[in-house]
Amino acid sequence: MRIAVDAMGGDNAPEAVVEGSVLAAREFGIHVILVGDREILHDILQRYEASDLPVTIKHASEAVGMHESPSVAVRRKRDSSLRVAFDLVKSGEARAAVSAGNSGAAMAIAMLVLRLLPGVERPAIAALLPSLTGSTVVLDVGANVDCKPIHLVQFAIMGEVYSAHVLGVQRPRVGLLSNGEEDSKGTEVTRSANEALKHSSLNYLGYVEGRDIFRGTVDVVVTDGFTGNAVLKTAEGLAKAFGEMLRDEISRGTLSKIGYLLARGAFRRVRQRTDYAEIGGAPLLGVNGVGIVAHGSSDARAIKNAVRVGRDFAERRANLHMMQLLEKNQDLAASASRRERRFWAQLKDKIIHPKREDEEPQEE
Repeated sequence: MRIAVDAMGGDNAPEAVVEGSVLAAREFGIHVILVGDREILHDILQRYEASDLPVTIKHASEAVGMHESPSVAVRRKRDSSLRVAFDLVKSGEARAAVSAGNSGAAMAIAMLVLRLLPGVERPAIAALLPSLTGSTVVLDVGANVDCKPIHLVQFAIMGEVYSAHVLGVQRPRVGLLSNGEEDSKGTEVTRSANEALKHSSLNYLGYVEGRDIFRGTVDVVVTDGFTGNAVLKTAEGLAKAFGEMLRDEISRGTLSKIGYLLARGAFRRVRQRTDYAEIGGAPLLGVNGVGIVAHGSSDARAIKNAVRVGRDFAERRANLHMMQLLEKNQDLAASASRRERRFWAQLKDKIIHPKREDEEPQEE
């Protein structure tokens, strides 16, 4: 099992990436291929006494910046560490590519190099958020701002496979994020997708609301990338703010400090459940290979766990199961698209040929 790691991507690269890769090799026995400037990586690697570990270096002369345009990264930086990492997956030299760098560039390069799975029109980034029952898969969290019903249907299928075959959830419950549980709520896109998913082979429970993500009402929540990213960033901000507020209250008095010491173990476990570094990275679902997108500010622990996620995804052959389920439900996407087209055709007809209330029907 070889995992290619974009050593030059991320806010804390390359030091934290190298350290995290060494930790993954030491704790999990994974062969890590560090991709980036050979001289820089060799110097850093020497500091971690990793000569007896399965860690190697693949040279790449360029790096993709965090704020660079994905199109520029694709067209002008063909020897970037990000591109070379995915090239290693395509050639079979690595089973997965991991990057904490530019997520937009990672998605674009993955689509270009690995292509999409048969039956997939758009890839999706799947994130794990903590819930009262464990965790909830939320997708998409940033790959696609605008989605059609067919994309939401495919996201639901891919999310179900990820939850079942990688996370080990038996018969995952799937929900579609909306502004209410009633079928009349949502947009035309969500209503079309909702109608199609009702006839799928998935364990689909219908519409869910934002609060259901953390209550554990379902195991998979499907939405577009714009809404999903807003949910993800809100959850991250809330967890950080809550931690700081709790710290302030604990420091206010002696009794509070004593109470904290008594409950320190419980606080530590809750922090682990809400810490993105423990989750590691989010898989890029729908590409014909394995790509893991880690948080841009990932530290060594987050990189270590992102490498682990890449190994688990590859070992459990999630893409094979994904293709099988997509083929089984291929008619659903078409029905969702037909419903959406009918809606826009009817709306266009009403705008172009509005019917006045006082207008009498014409005789044939």
